[in-house]
Amino acid sequence: MSAFLIIWRCLEIKELQINEEIRDKEVRLIDSEGNQVGVVSRNKALDMAFDARLDLVKIAPNSKPPVCRIMDYGKYRYDMMKREREAKKKQQIINIKEIRLTPNIEEHDLNTKANQAKKFLDNGDRVKVSVRFRGREMGHTDMGRQVLDRFTELISEHGVVDKKPKMEGRNMIMFLSANTEK
Repeated sequence: MSAFLIIWRCLEIKELQINEEIRDKEVRLIDSEGNQVGVVSRNKALDMAFDARLDLVKIAPNSKPPVCRIMDYGKYRYDMMKREREAKKKQQIINIKEIRLTPNIEEHDLNTKANQAKKFLDNGDRVKVSVRFRGREMGHTDMGRQVLDRFTELISEHGVVDKKPKMEGRNMIMFLSANTEK
């Protein structure tokens, strides 16, 4: 292995110490087949890794003496990145969509907003429904609660209330999630 390759790897990857980064005098060595060699000096472990054309990787830095393994570090990193990508694919991302209402919204407008919320819920997204109060409307928060109750009735077969309506400043906010009992 060239010195350039070792230095490049050291700069690129900081999670595990490899090759020349390992500063311990003695290490517990595991060879490339997974067999324990025992406690050997760092230089002997590096020589064994160099002879096998592989890397010496410190896998358990907190043990006494630290455990090092002879492996192809590039392949190891590639496999780890591949596993992370697979895990990300299986991960389900839930977005939060917001719908804004007013306390004196008309019935048709409320139905339109409810239809949009149904689409969001059918896609698996959570919906944040907020009623904004302006000026003197702050004295009639009960009207906003009635609007949210009507909205909940309209989307009841598509979603359920996660968080009940609550005042936050000038807004009354409620969260909905998809109905799992379909």
